[in-house]
Order: sequence, then structure tokens, then C-alpha cells
Amino acid sequence: MTRPQHPRTARPRHYLMCRPTHFEVTYSINPWMDPAKPVDGPLAVTQWERLRDLYTALGHTVEEITPLPGLPDMVYAANGATVVDGRVLGARFRNAERSAEGPAYLEWFRARGYRETLDPVHVNEGEGDFLVTDTCVLAGRGFRSTPAGHREAQEFFGRPVVGLDLVDPRYYHLDTALSVLDGDEVMYHPAAFSPGSRSVLRRLFPDALLVAEADAEVFGLNAVSDGLNVVLPEAATGLAAQLRGRGFRPIGVDLSELLKGGGSVKCCTLEIRPGT
Repeated sequence: MTRPQHPRTARPRHYLMCRPTHFEVTYSINPWMDPAKPVDGPLAVTQWERLRDLYTALGHTVEEITPLPGLPDMVYAANGATVVDGRVLGARFRNAERSAEGPAYLEWFRARGYRETLDPVHVNEGEGDFLVTDTCVLAGRGFRSTPAGHREAQEFFGRPVVGLDLVDPRYYHLDTALSVLDGDEVMYHPAAFSPGSRSVLRRLFPDALLVAEADAEVFGLNAVSDGLNVVLPEAATGLAAQLRGRGFRPIGVDLSELLKGGGSVKCCTLEIRPGT
């Protein structure tokens, strides 16, 4: 059955980003990180600035948090918190190397007047593992965030949280294996999930766009959509064609330096969802 098309509409978004001033790869906490591979720091900054400027050109609001020395992964702003309905759930990282990032991001929100905030007790890695649709919060587990962290998020946000088991270490966060395109429309790489989680995804999203390994392994699913424009790694050419077929406008970018740390477009982008 051919999926019916409808006009796509871009909606202005509010993003928080962190300049990769201190970005480097000196340790390895995911399969993409190799301290033996040199990082071109100035190029990483240039690539990041192009992403930030693209968001601005698309009509979105971008704020920046000050990068802190000694936290090279702070550039991956999506991991720093989850913001739903103006409520801010902080992050608690599994790895000690990133533990100071959660408090830094939570303090940024508190300093700007966000009153409904929570410093979590259980491990969650922000929007790395929490992706928000219109009807639920999809939550990754298996490598980083925990079921207890999922329960904590559900109590705080008052929204259904659906746990999904990740089984391939290359896709260690949910935002490397699944992306929300618009409302309850998603795209994902089936092989990244357990059989039971694939069944859940088929039930919840029968019209989802299924993404092949060739596009998933270049982080094509680590994408950001405003309902029309989908910003994704330029290497995911097959996925770009699929998106055009669904009526979206894919925009490819090069974040090859930041991929050396295991992150791309979405990892660099924390969405601030306002209260209703």
C-alpha cells in the first residue's frame, strides 16, 4: 500500500548547543572512539559552526552553553538533558569521564529561570536515549540508560515512556538508531533493536521509514527534523532519497570530525520544548 503524502511544514525550534572548543578523543567509551586517530580541532569547530548557522538560517533559535575544560564530549549537547513541556530532566552519565556534564547542563537551565528541573537518581543520558513523539517518549536501554531511569522520566514528565532494547554496540544510544521526523512519524534501523523491541516499533509505527545498514552506520539516523527539513550526515545518501520520497527536504552536512567521538547532528543538538 502506498503511504499517503501530505504537505510538510517546518516548525521553528529552540536548540541548545555547545561549541567543541575542548573536543578531542583521549579515551574510548563507545566503538567509534579511537584515541589513536588524530582529531582536527579547528575543523571540528568549523563543521559545528556550519551546523549552528544552518539551524539559524532555517529559522530556529540556537542558544549556546559555555564549554568547560576537561569535558571533551560536552559538545554532544543532546546528552545533557531532556526538556519536555518546559520541564528539564537532567542527565546522569554511566561513564565517569562524562559525569560532570549533567550538572553543568542542569545549572544552565536553572540559571535561566527553568523552575521545574530534576537532578536524576538513576542513569539516563538525556536525548541520547529519550526521543519525544506526540504520544510518548521512546527510551533506549541496553548500553547506557537504565529501566530505572525510564521510570524516573515517566514520573517526572507524566508521559508514557516506552523502553526499547538496543543490541548492537555501534548504536549505543537510541538517537543513533532512531529519529523522530514529525509528530508520531519516525525512522529507524531495525537491526539495532532486539526482536521484541522491533515488534513494539512495528505496532506503534506501522508506517515508519526503515533505514538500511549502509545509512545507519554513517550515523544517518542521528538526524534533526523540524517537520520539513531533515538535517543529517551527508554520507547517508540512500536515506536522503527515502526522505525526499516521503516529502521531506533532506539537508546533508559534514560532521566527520565529531563522528570520531561517536556523535553527529542530533548528538550536537538538544531541543528545548516549551511548556503548553
